[in-house]
Amino acid sequence: MSGSGTPEPAMSFKTWIAVISSTLGAFMAVLNIQIVNASLQDIQGGIGTGNDDGGWISTSYLVAEIIVIPLSAWLARVFSLRRYLLVNTVLFLAFSAACALAQNLGQMIVLRAIQGFSGGVLIPMAFTIIITLMPRSKQPIGLALFAISATFAPAIGPTIGGYLTENYGWQYIFYVNLAPGVPMLAMLWYSLAPTPMNLSLLKQGDWPGIVTMALGLGTLQTVLEEGNKDDWFGSPFITRLSVISAISLALFLVIEFTSRKPLLNLRILGRRNFGFGTLSNFTMGIALYGSVYILPQYLALIQGYNSEQIGLVLAWTGLPQLLLIPLVPRLMKQFDARILIVVGFALFAFSNFMNIYMSKDFSGDQLFWPNVIRAFGQALCFAPLSAVASAGIEAENAGSASALFNMSRNLGGAIGIAMLQTFLTKREQFHSNVLNQSVSLLFPAVRQRVSDLTQYFMSHGVSDPATATHEAFVAIGRIVRQQSYIFAFSDTFFLLGVSLVVALLASLLLKKPSGKLDAGGAH
Repeated sequence: MSGSGTPEPAMSFKTWIAVISSTLGAFMAVLNIQIVNASLQDIQGGIGTGNDDGGWISTSYLVAEIIVIPLSAWLARVFSLRRYLLVNTVLFLAFSAACALAQNLGQMIVLRAIQGFSGGVLIPMAFTIIITLMPRSKQPIGLALFAISATFAPAIGPTIGGYLTENYGWQYIFYVNLAPGVPMLAMLWYSLAPTPMNLSLLKQGDWPGIVTMALGLGTLQTVLEEGNKDDWFGSPFITRLSVISAISLALFLVIEFTSRKPLLNLRILGRRNFGFGTLSNFTMGIALYGSVYILPQYLALIQGYNSEQIGLVLAWTGLPQLLLIPLVPRLMKQFDARILIVVGFALFAFSNFMNIYMSKDFSGDQLFWPNVIRAFGQALCFAPLSAVASAGIEAENAGSASALFNMSRNLGGAIGIAMLQTFLTKREQFHSNVLNQSVSLLFPAVRQRVSDLTQYFMSHGVSDPATATHEAFVAIGRIVRQQSYIFAFSDTFFLLGVSLVVALLASLLLKKPSGKLDAGGAH
């Protein structure tokens, strides 16, 4: 029954297939961000490029994805939902396989961009199908399935990527898309009803909005991805892109609020639940993608883990969600969804605060419980937040809502990672300066440590005392740098926890949606 007491139409088998197959597509699109990041070093070696340029393998995918997400609702109306989804699924699978055959960086960047442009379609379309084709009482089940793409995919990506790269080679992180992709294509073909194209919408399109949005988001994403490496505004390239982005996005806002037929209805952000829900989703994106970025960095730099070992540690953020997320619709039937959101954000924040006092002995075993608690928090908050935010959104605004909600999480992730990269660098420098003030030959303990290390090196094959003393100072320098990074990583987890406290505070401002958010047949 719906909130108004009128009977809801029964949900057909074909609609279930459409929901399952479209959420599988969203899962694959999100997975292809993290699965590649986990194996970036191997890919760079395979196509013969260095670290400075290799980042474009990820950046090209993310730029294309974030541009197409807000375009997808309009393009689906132009070409019809069925045709648009099927064509982009075929393109995504074809260019996934093509990425594995890339011979150089130029080819890889082009192929990844097209893969990102087609894959980015799959994310908002899955969300749109859930909130337009499913009856209200069944939507929590659809949103729980969508949560697997939004929170489980980023967590499990490094695990899958690390395993495939270490055991089969980096090419298989692209080939693996074909296994679920081909059945998914067949399911979409069967389940989505054919509808006519509406090519006349191309003439009526909000082209000024489309151009300014694409230019603004594309340049912003590039700035966020490349800024830290290029020293931010110390780089003329980053400065120019930042100016272009600011002007383009400002124009986009003016156009959208004054156009008779805007690309996106930004006014729905003024609705209390959708506005605060999108803000919570944005800040969750910071922590969701930020934690999946920081943990592998820590394990590789401080603990010397390879990609497969990193994947095994992060699996404990991913695997529990497979058990927990299917239970969330039932919990939404028993409890106010807002309570689940607050508890979820509180657990997610606590899991980050558990990592703020790390030491050099803090490795996989010590990260087990923080990762499990993070899994609980992510599983609990996403589907209820999506349900509360999208409750009451009319069918004509579903595309705008889907674009804004999903874009906010991706944008939060991009801003979060850029912020953490810079924060980590600055905090390492700060802690290094503080520690170096304590490492002086004026202190007896330091002189004793230098003497002990000198004797160690001389007893292990260094015959010259001056060389042995130099090696002792180098060793102390490495210890100071390692400890500085450990303190800096601890600070980044504190920052992630704070971002989730902001998400929690925004979620406290959500009001209870009219009508009951239950799970229908979720028992």
